[in-house]
Amino acid sequence: MTKNLHIEIFGQGKTIVLLHGWAMHAGVLRNFAMKLAQQARVICVDLPGHGRSPLQQPFELQAIAAELIQALDEAPCCWLGWSLGALVALEVARQAPEKVSSVVLLAGSPCFVKKAAWPGLDITLLDTFANSLLRNPKATAARFMALQIHGMPQEKHLLQALKSSLVECAAPDTNTLQAGLRVLKNQDLRAVVATLSCPVLALLGAKDVLVPIAIAPHLQALRPSVQVAILADAGHVPFLSHPAETAQRVIDFIQAV
Repeated sequence: MTKNLHIEIFGQGKTIVLLHGWAMHAGVLRNFAMKLAQQARVICVDLPGHGRSPLQQPFELQAIAAELIQALDEAPCCWLGWSLGALVALEVARQAPEKVSSVVLLAGSPCFVKKAAWPGLDITLLDTFANSLLRNPKATAARFMALQIHGMPQEKHLLQALKSSLVECAAPDTNTLQAGLRVLKNQDLRAVVATLSCPVLALLGAKDVLVPIAIAPHLQALRPSVQVAILADAGHVPFLSHPAETAQRVIDFIQAV
């Protein structure tokens, strides 16, 4: 493993690599990782330019995935990507299928924006975030966090938990945040899902306003073997709102493959 990326490892057993979302770092997933680590070996990674990992090249999906592949000298394992991390996990699987035994898309999608016959975010929302970042990065990040837990019964508690996890590291710089939004806006990896040979699980929150559960039948149309699990009362952060159920779904999946 390389020292260029900040990596934390917990537990023993089958390996799961956890990849965080936009504007975040691996600390957000640490408690969830500890729960998974009761039955698996879990690797948490700060993506380049996030948390404690330096950015050594432009934040572009292909380059980020290539750096992770080089950094994590692992036997084939499960790559779990949350939100933006789902795109990274799929790109890792595209570039290095020999290192990927399975993929979990946690509140993630191969295509985040709405397209013909594909549910997703209105592209103008991402443009609004990009423009807002130029004026007030802190307020923009706060608004994005609020969207992730919007409509949840324990909304205030979840928002506080998310904020508390984030404060241990400085936020990514504005250029990196803008680049991450471009990844969300421009990347369409539906063809990757369709051609992957490894098992894929999509864990979706029924109340997620960023990744609608309406993508479920479209994922299975891309590849009928894709497994979809809907977390009935979860939003975009099921690892915070429903950690035990989410972890058990992941463990059951990796133990079966």
